[in-house]
Amino acid sequence: MRIIATSNDPVRLSFLTALLADAGVAAFVLDTHSSAVEGSIGAIPRRLAVKEEDEARARRVLAEAGEI
Repeated sequence: MRIIATSNDPVRLSFLTALLADAGVAAFVLDTHSSAVEGSIGAIPRRLAVKEEDEARARRVLAEAGEI
């Protein structure tokens, strides 16, 4: 797994995940539960991960969308 983005904004992570899904790249949001347990004060950002073999394509998709 490769981390391609981190954020405390669940809406942004959802948008990035949808962009990647439209391009055929499976993305996974990590640390969702840890982030919620700490009270959503922003101490633990959520991470967006993709498979190692999808990293280049995922970064290209997000770059073309102006997201990274």
